[in-house]
Amino acid sequence: MLYFLIVLAVLLLAYAAVLVNFVRRGRKIPPAAYLVLAAINGLILAAVLAWAIAR
Repeated sequence: MLYFLIVLAVLLLAYAAVLVNFVRRGRKIPPAAYLVLAAINGLILAAVLAWAIAR
């Protein structure tokens, strides 16, 4: 379970880096990017809750 959380955190950091590159190049962030960001954050929240309950 801990490895899953680490993979999700790395995925979130990589996705954030892509979004930062978008902003630095002067492009607007597409609206779908916010949905993907929310989905990744939701997965992290669900995994942390499941991990805390299982302990």
